[in-house]
Amino acid sequence: MTSVKEFRVDEPPTADSLGRGAFVFTDDYSVFDWGKMPDTIPEKGASLCTMGAFNFELLERAGVPTHYRGVVEDGTVVSLADASEPPREMAIDLTQVPDLPNDGREYDYDQYHEDAAANYLIPLEIVFRNRVPVGSSLRRRTEPADHGLAVDEWPDEAVDLEEPILEFSTKYEEGDRYLERAEADTIAGIASVEDLESIAREVNRIVTDQAASAELEHEDGKIECLYVDGEIRVADVVGTFDENRFSYEGVQLSKEVLRQYHKRAQPEWIRAVEAAKAEAKREDVADWKGLCDQQPQSLEESVLETARDMYCAGTNAYTGEEWFDAPPLSSAIGAIKGL
Repeated sequence: MTSVKEFRVDEPPTADSLGRGAFVFTDDYSVFDWGKMPDTIPEKGASLCTMGAFNFELLERAGVPTHYRGVVEDGTVVSLADASEPPREMAIDLTQVPDLPNDGREYDYDQYHEDAAANYLIPLEIVFRNRVPVGSSLRRRTEPADHGLAVDEWPDEAVDLEEPILEFSTKYEEGDRYLERAEADTIAGIASVEDLESIAREVNRIVTDQAASAELEHEDGKIECLYVDGEIRVADVVGTFDENRFSYEGVQLSKEVLRQYHKRAQPEWIRAVEAAKAEAKREDVADWKGLCDQQPQSLEESVLETARDMYCAGTNAYTGEEWFDAPPLSSAIGAIKGL
């Protein structure tokens, strides 16, 4: 179980072979690493499954290996084109995911890889950025010169990049952190960071081109990968409005809409989350949520309906098919602006 999708194992993986299972997408959502929030967003799960399956099939046609097997309809695995309605279940190959031992914020990756052998989920996220928005963490952590940009300070407006910036972050630590390349190489195990970068660039190119065909801007995103039989394959889910940030006519079209709404509507909770994370870091403990003295509140029905239209209208536009009964994207963004 993850915060927004259920994980089913039909045939467990072994040290020598992949297993089989499925993601079952729910209408839950998560922001600020909180996990499951109090509300659900209608048809969000089907939207993410449809868009994720569409992207996996794009990658497969481009020769990028993945763990995707198809979508599930009436118990049968089919291609997205053969699905009669928006799917909620995605069939996937499974790899080993050992426990990652930790002592506070010290994590034992050597033990992880010893238990994983040569068939494992690489415990990294590979992040690609085509744009650096005003609120990006990249501005706090780095200088423009670190990325070859010919300015002394980050400008007040968003920065469009000629070449994407790639970064590595941890996947299974309680508080994810960005890594220097050498540490990412160690955490990746026998998988090559050069190969991970190459695959991330290709995924970014494919998603960016597809977005452009729908008049969407692809701002940033991430991938996760598995390693098996000497090969890196793209895993988890790719190129959805939860994993990636898109915009349409300058309006944000991603989970970032919900993040920003919570910052405006529930600032006390946001401050409590930030304080809990800071305290956990000071005390060198992993469970920051146990230190948080506030809980998120439910959203108004109108906000949930706007979020539903964003996911559904966005999926229709991105895939070029009317999977959902939703307003045109040009209409949906009007409500998003009003949040």
